[in-house]
Amino acid sequence: MADLELSFAIGANPRSRPVLTGQVKAQGIQLHCSSIHGSEIFWRQLAFKEFELSEMSMSSLLMARSHGDDTWVALPVFTSRMFFHTGVLVSEQSGIKNPEDLNGKRVGVPEYQQTAALWTRGILQHEFGVDPKQISWYMERPPERSHGGATGFDPTKIGINLQYIPTDTDIGEQLVSGGLDATLLYLANAGNLVDRSSRELGAVGSGAVPLFPDRRAEAARYFAKTGLFPVNHCVAVRKDIVERYPWVMLNLYSMFLEAKQIAHQETLAGLGPFLETGVAENSVADALGRDLFPYGVRANLNLLETITAYSHEQGLTRRQLALDEVFYPPSLEL
Repeated sequence: MADLELSFAIGANPRSRPVLTGQVKAQGIQLHCSSIHGSEIFWRQLAFKEFELSEMSMSSLLMARSHGDDTWVALPVFTSRMFFHTGVLVSEQSGIKNPEDLNGKRVGVPEYQQTAALWTRGILQHEFGVDPKQISWYMERPPERSHGGATGFDPTKIGINLQYIPTDTDIGEQLVSGGLDATLLYLANAGNLVDRSSRELGAVGSGAVPLFPDRRAEAARYFAKTGLFPVNHCVAVRKDIVERYPWVMLNLYSMFLEAKQIAHQETLAGLGPFLETGVAENSVADALGRDLFPYGVRANLNLLETITAYSHEQGLTRRQLALDEVFYPPSLEL
């Protein structure tokens, strides 16, 4: 019997690269892979459902499920993690020195509902007392080319002050000109169809600098306190595929596990997060024996309950979703 052929949209990261290159395969499946920036993948999937499986924004997936859209079934394969709050940039004109100074300011975001912004708001609120409702938000992506345009995002229903940045300018220009005081996330020269900022920012004198001058120290502090290494992407498969071929899910999961194990052996691909979390301070060799990118629901239970709680707390989902509403049921045991 011929292998099942599926189209797959995937971003570039060390843990999924062996899938993209064909180095690892799923039994009984032939994947036709397209390497696309995550921002574009999610817009295309949420709006047009172009691919049969893809990386998927955790935040947007939660919102879609909360609003009754069951197009996608998720696997607990978390291809990307980052301490997103350490990426906040502040305008050098703003006078912002500490996280709590963000209250009452004008803050940009590529997309309000994106997972990086969800995590950053949650961490800033719970760690530093930054209230999202005290901020004036400015979103770079217009509704028609955003994840929110496909999931029914309506800022007026969640009690925030949000405006859209005119399409003849962008977050980078607004930070430099003084039109914005800060941005939760900055995607410059992202090379996709939805993000448009292009200025190189972050260095002293560039117009905007990191809120946390020592990003690694803040990441290590947060990780030591909470044990959380935030995820922003999972893998989602169209429900009609899963209903017809339920066996594909665990075959795909096994493939991604194999790919991750290959990446873990590549020191240059794996070392950065170990330094960022602080677990490599005493011994890099000992740290590399630890999996900072676990797949499965059980190993990520606290993390997943935190992100679903943040999503509801921030008004993006109508209630805190149960994990069996999001992930392929047999994968809850993984």
